Amino acid sequence: MRVWRCILFAALLGATSGQAGPTRVVSMNLCTDQLAMMLAAPGQLASVSYIARDRRASAMADDAMAYPINHGRAEEIYLLKPDLVIAGSFSTRATTDMLRRLGVPVVVFEPGYALDDVPARILQMGEALGRQQAARALVAEFETRMASLATQPTRRRAALYSANGYTSGQNSLAGQILEAAGFANIAAELGYSHSGVLPLELLAMADPDVVISSRPYARASRSEEILAHPIVRDLTARQNTGEMRDADWVCGTPHILRAIAKLQHLHIGAQALSEGIQ
Repeated sequence: MRVWRCILFAALLGATSGQAGPTRVVSMNLCTDQLAMMLAAPGQLASVSYIARDRRASAMADDAMAYPINHGRAEEIYLLKPDLVIAGSFSTRATTDMLRRLGVPVVVFEPGYALDDVPARILQMGEALGRQQAARALVAEFETRMASLATQPTRRRAALYSANGYTSGQNSLAGQILEAAGFANIAAELGYSHSGVLPLELLAMADPDVVISSRPYARASRSEEILAHPIVRDLTARQNTGEMRDADWVCGTPHILRAIAKLQHLHIGAQALSEGIQ
């Protein structure tokens, strides 16, 4: 009788563990791609978006090479026979609506708008994949590393400046990355709490110690012409900066820690240069 109870218990345990999470997951968003690659069990993630292999946008481009890609089209995703599709709130709505009508479960993630959103998104992905323990461990590691990066800021003034003169304030992920590295964001001085277009004239008059931008794309773009303006070139040349933003900044994942660390090195250099001039 005891043997049969053990066999029954083992069978129930196996059934429970088999239902712990989806077994064939498709991600169709760059940021969910990365969270899923960090947390998925072996063989659980069936496909990631094609952008996951783009080194300019994806902090895990090398990891993404191990997975089949998708282009966010309902037909191709349905043929992958997923038991869960993970999308971002800005993913193609027609695709997610069609998949739901076809009976495919879809979980939608909001972007990470702040540093505090990173642990929340990790835990959400853990729930979606049935990988709660792995998610809690990743959050603990993230918070430990984040605490180790904490420094006493000297508040050198910096500007985030991108295509079309776009800047980011303190209520944005990019703005909080900047402040976590010890910089004072001039966007706050100029009344930008979230994000918006910063006129070139205001950038020049603000005269920041550092201008942080990103490397222009290889092909010509009118939106990026402003980054070649003599004022912007002079400001970036002064601190030998201008191309600090990279794939680590794009998504609310633990990779933002690398962005903060790089900025801290820049901050130390900017402070040393300022003191040398004085």
